[in-house]
Amino acid sequence: MSETSTAREADEASGTREAPEIGEAGETSETGRTGEPFDVVVVGAGPAGLNAALVSGRQRRRVLLIDSGRPRNAPSPETHMLLSRDGFSPAALRAAARADLAAYATVETRAGEVTDARALDCGFELVLADGRVEHTRKLILATGQVDVLVDIPGLAERFGRGVFHCPFCHGYETRDMPLAVVGSDPASVMLARYVADRFSDDVVLATHGQVPTDEQRALLAKAGVGLRVEQLTSIIGEPGSLTLEFAAGSPLARGAVFHRTRIHQHSALAARLGCAHLPDGCVRVDEFQRTSVPGVFAAGDMARLAALPDPLTFVVTGAADGARAAVWADQELFRADAGL
Repeated sequence: MSETSTAREADEASGTREAPEIGEAGETSETGRTGEPFDVVVVGAGPAGLNAALVSGRQRRRVLLIDSGRPRNAPSPETHMLLSRDGFSPAALRAAARADLAAYATVETRAGEVTDARALDCGFELVLADGRVEHTRKLILATGQVDVLVDIPGLAERFGRGVFHCPFCHGYETRDMPLAVVGSDPASVMLARYVADRFSDDVVLATHGQVPTDEQRALLAKAGVGLRVEQLTSIIGEPGSLTLEFAAGSPLARGAVFHRTRIHQHSALAARLGCAHLPDGCVRVDEFQRTSVPGVFAAGDMARLAALPDPLTFVVTGAADGARAAVWADQELFRADAGL
């Protein structure tokens, strides 16, 4: 089964107040003296990275936020479960966050990508794609994950707009619609049962040519979930009115589709630095967002506690992870400087 990944770029949107674009004159501040190490470099500018930079900047730390410009949630028109911002577009939320950061003179935001990193006695050295080299005392990785979609014509084009990966993020908008879940692994079976329990009494699992086990069939039947095992040939239509086409049998009209994607790390920096990973590829962190490498923190959906079964992909939990990483990075800096 061939697969394809998506990392669609969002359209620019205005925030609550005007902010300079990343990389334009005016964002570089007193932090930019050549050779001076930053207190904190944050790699990645999704919710986790943006909030880590905000918290660090408010403590008057010298901060560099590096943004590759490829957020995971770019395909989605809306974000949810964030108080006072429920339904905001991801692009509008990022623009508002950059406007917030512009108020803090010690925070520099820069468009770019970190291609290599190594630990030094006094911190870390980062190499950027444009050849610049930066140094920092603490490093917060918030580089996120990439969704890898099953290769069905029409699915990638509708990902985030009619085809969804998360029932917490998008289930409410699909309530009472006829729904499909595309996938055949145990997690997809569980996803089909969950959306049938929460959002619709008309749910069909489409396994794309894979034959479920007798146990899986029994679980689906118990939840009232229908089953289509034929190979999918395409997904067509618009959000709210999709059609799944199969190599055999009749088409299936659905209001929305859920698909639990495979994921992989957006960046290899954690691996290059020697950070321990969990079996699912997530970076292992502790309750302080610390990785196994001293001085390196990880936040957002790229990392999780070993006790959790999956990384959470919510905007609000990513922002919380970023705040937690920034607080404890700051405290490590404070204690080191104070000799505690």
